[in-house]
Amino acid sequence: MTVMQILFLLIGLVTLAASVMVVSTRNMVRAALYLIVTLFGVAVLYVLLNAGFFAVVQVVIYIGAISILFIFAVMLTRDVTGLQAAAFNRTWLLAAFLALVLFGGLFLALQGWSGFETVPPAFTDDTPTIRDLGLALVSPDGYVIPFEVASVLLVAAMIGAIYVAWGRK
Repeated sequence: MTVMQILFLLIGLVTLAASVMVVSTRNMVRAALYLIVTLFGVAVLYVLLNAGFFAVVQVVIYIGAISILFIFAVMLTRDVTGLQAAAFNRTWLLAAFLALVLFGGLFLALQGWSGFETVPPAFTDDTPTIRDLGLALVSPDGYVIPFEVASVLLVAAMIGAIYVAWGRK
C-alpha cells in the first residue's frame, strides 16, 4: 500500500467514526460538532482525490454555512443535552442488522471488481480547471442565467423563511 492509500483509509475511518457519533450521541451540540468533523473528513477525501473545487464547496457551504446554521438552531432550542431522550429506539437492533447485511452485500458485489487496482489517469493540459468552471458560470455564453435564477430563488426562500419565522404581535 502506498502512503496515499493509507492516508485515504485513515481519513475514511475517522469520517466514518464521526458519522456514527452524529447519529448515536444524545447531546445535540456534540452531534453538530461531530457533523462538522464528518464534513471536514469528506473535504479532505476530496483533496486526496484531486477534486479541489468539491473540497472548497464542501468547506464553504457545508461546514461554513449549514453546520453553523445547525448549531444556531440547536442552541436556540430548549433541551440541547438530550438527557431526557432515550439513546436508542426500539428498532436499533434491526437497523444495525440491516446495515451489516447491506455492507456484506456490497462487499461481496465489489469483491471481483477490478476498479480497486486501477490507477486514475494523470491530468493533462486540456483538463478543465476551476477557472474554466468559474468562467462558465459568469460568462454570457455559459450558465449565467441559471446561476442568477438560483440566486434569486435562494433570496426569495430566505425572505419567505424570515416572514414565516417572524412573530406576530
